[in-house]
Amino acid sequence: MDRRFRLSTALDVDDLLLECVPYAIRLANEKYKFDPPLTIHEVNRWGRTGTRSDVIFEFMDKPEFFVNQPVIEGAREFVKKLSKMTEIFVTTAVWPEYMTPRFQKILEEFPEISKDHILIGSRKDLIDVDILFDDGMHNVLASNAAYPILMRRPWNSEATGVLAVNTYDEFLKLVEIIANSYSAKQETLSPDRPGIVVLVGPSGSGKNEIARELLVKAPSFEKLVSYTTDKAASSQDGWYHYLSEEDFRKMSDNGEFVESTTYAHHAYASRGKDVKNILKSGKHVLTVMDICGAMALKTRFSNVITIYVKRDKKELITAILEKDCTTEDKANRLLAIAAESKNSQVCDYVVRFDDCEQAVEQIRNKLCI
Repeated sequence: MDRRFRLSTALDVDDLLLECVPYAIRLANEKYKFDPPLTIHEVNRWGRTGTRSDVIFEFMDKPEFFVNQPVIEGAREFVKKLSKMTEIFVTTAVWPEYMTPRFQKILEEFPEISKDHILIGSRKDLIDVDILFDDGMHNVLASNAAYPILMRRPWNSEATGVLAVNTYDEFLKLVEIIANSYSAKQETLSPDRPGIVVLVGPSGSGKNEIARELLVKAPSFEKLVSYTTDKAASSQDGWYHYLSEEDFRKMSDNGEFVESTTYAHHAYASRGKDVKNILKSGKHVLTVMDICGAMALKTRFSNVITIYVKRDKKELITAILEKDCTTEDKANRLLAIAAESKNSQVCDYVVRFDDCEQAVEQIRNKLCI
């Protein structure tokens, strides 16, 4: 890494290092004996929703809640690993009367974090760091960090286009990629080492069109069929299998998915078994994903190459407006353009889509295929 200083990272606390919503749910179920039990999936947006899940705020308004919050499984080891990679700050928003127990809890559970690096307050946009890691979509969108990264939770499932991860390991991999982005290392493919190529880019960038053409021009590739709750996407060229939300969740809970993400209100995922079968056949995997899915694959497989597809903004907007989807869906995709443009910084290559065949040739030249 060609830098004269360490990267700096600001970490959120609630539901990133310490259990908040899951802990409150357990307390609510114990007290009120809900049948069926209240689950984390019912907290599908932050704040009061007018549903039974609002009961969790009753427990978050007591000092003992902040004293007894459990550490999230794996959080201590995560902080230890991250402390060797970046300088760590903590940014946490609690009411004044809860500041002392919160401060003491952080010092006790995470000794790698210096006490003068614990910042209490809600204005996380004022923190000058390289990386912000938070589960609050409002904090990610307002952040001035070079790389604001979202931890996926049910209450931010509508987030589209931003850098996002599902696990600590995915985040650590992303930090590694950010650090290595200052080097000139270039990845390629070879016949004796099957790899995974992920096309990333905003809606309307032409990545699906490029993928279809690449499969024709480069028979060493095989497409990875993904799973989605979006019926419209599942009708496109056999790239996706449609699943109901219930079936999707069952497969996810069973650990069948190697990566999963949400885009414009719809869930998408890929099975690890499918990826392994293509690689075993000796072919390269070709897939189209958002940056969240791409980072998940980089965490779990070697030789994963990400290619960001860049397109003129006017062309992007036109392509989105011409899509056969709801007005709300189009609005979400349009709003995501600016956020998704930042993802090019963490991809291995960037290709410009002006003409599909030219874009395909760019990719073939870059990957030496």
